[in-house]
Order: sequence, then structure tokens, then C-alpha cells
Amino acid sequence: MQTNSPAVGTGTAFYVDNTDYYYGSFQAVRDVTLDIPERKITAFIGPSGCGKSTVLRCFNRLNDLIPSAHIKGRITYRGVDIYDKGVDPIDLRRNIGMVFQKPNPFPKSIYENIAFGARINGYKGDMDELVERSLRAAAIWDEVKDKLKESGLSISGGQQQRLCIARAIAIEPQVLLMDEPCSALDPISTRSVEELMQELKERYTIIIVTHNMQQATRVSDMTAFFNAEPTEKGGKQGYLVEYAPTQTIFNSPQMEATQDYVSGRFG
Repeated sequence: MQTNSPAVGTGTAFYVDNTDYYYGSFQAVRDVTLDIPERKITAFIGPSGCGKSTVLRCFNRLNDLIPSAHIKGRITYRGVDIYDKGVDPIDLRRNIGMVFQKPNPFPKSIYENIAFGARINGYKGDMDELVERSLRAAAIWDEVKDKLKESGLSISGGQQQRLCIARAIAIEPQVLLMDEPCSALDPISTRSVEELMQELKERYTIIIVTHNMQQATRVSDMTAFFNAEPTEKGGKQGYLVEYAPTQTIFNSPQMEATQDYVSGRFG
């Protein structure tokens, strides 16, 4: 495994220290060590089954919702071990939001999609202002400002995904995790979301899983390449091959497997 730390002067949001990821007794991903820089976009790339999404979900402990899932090793966020017994996963997820592969608006109005989470989290400010601010931050306000009472399910797929991003940032997280957020979108909507990510990284740390290598080159500052190999008992075990600035990964990778993947020889 080859890893290069983020550029000097860039703060570290997460540090993943020699972690292994399990579903029951099956080791799905082995020996991941990397540091995620603050207010940058880090992309996870690699073939299907290499554990990208498994690793992503560990950053806000979503894998805790799978009874058999557990990790060995250590993940810190701003120096705090997020798997320490004193860390409340629900509080953690308020700071580390998630945007999924398929847009999943609540079956509520566009307004309530934003207000619902904020209300549950005890927001006491001006809700109208929060809704507008969140939708503006997700670059969708001008498209939906006259439709706020309409269902979040009534708008296009690309708009739904930006609505979900607005919903995530309404509770004012510090990190956004994005699991293939553009895979179900058309090229125009994909471009809108990618442009949005570039704006959001001024305020948020973003980690994105993508199968689209061109997308990784367009949006990310750092890239982690994961690969997988068959296990003796069947299935695949993922592992981190190389982690470096995105331009290094795509233009001068240190590992042959990385070169083979980014050049299209496999994957």
C-alpha cells in the first residue's frame, strides 16, 4: 500500500489507523490507513466489491446499524476516537451528514424536507430563513422557491439529489459523505452536483465514493484507490492500494495496480 499525506498546512479531519472491517466473521476490508484533509474533497475509487462504501459508512458509524458489522483499529475525527464508548453515534451523524446513491427525499413537501431534520434537532431560529439558506447553498433555491409546498418527490432526479444535499446541510454538519451521488443522474444534473461540491468544500469536508474516474479527476483533491481479491472461503476482500493527491493517482501512480486501473486495463 502506498500513501501520501495531504499537503503540508492542510488540517486533518479524519485519521484512519490500521483498520479492518468485518461483517460477522468475514473480513470485508483489511488494513486501511489514511488521513482525510479538512475542507477538501477526497474520492474513493476502485472496482465493485472492494469496500469503498463500507469504509465510507464507517466515518459516521452507519455500519453500526448492521448487527454483525464491526471494525478493528481506530478512526479519529479531529483527534477524537469516533468508536469510543463515550461517543454518541446520533450526535456524530449530526456533524457528519450522508448523501446516498439514489435520491431519497422524504414523502413530504420540499419545505418540510429541510425543516423536518432541523426541527427534530431542536432548531429554534427562523425556519423560513434556514430553508431558504439551505436550498440556496445546494444551488436549487431558484428552481423550487415557488414550489415549496409541493412534494419533494415531484421534482426531477437531479433536483431531488440537490434537495437531499440541502437537507443534509440544514442541520449544519461539518462533513458530507457522498456514496455515488451522481450515478443515477443524467449528465446535466451530474455537472450541477459536481459544481455544487466545489462550492461546498469551502465550508465542508467531503468524501465521495465514485465509480466514475473522470468524476474523481474533476472534483477531488485526494484519491484513495481500493482493490479486491478473492478469499479462500469465497467472496472478496477489499484493501487500500494507494492514496495520494488526485493528480498523482491519475498521472504518476506509484503502484502498478493503480496504473492498471486508471488506464482501464481492468475494473
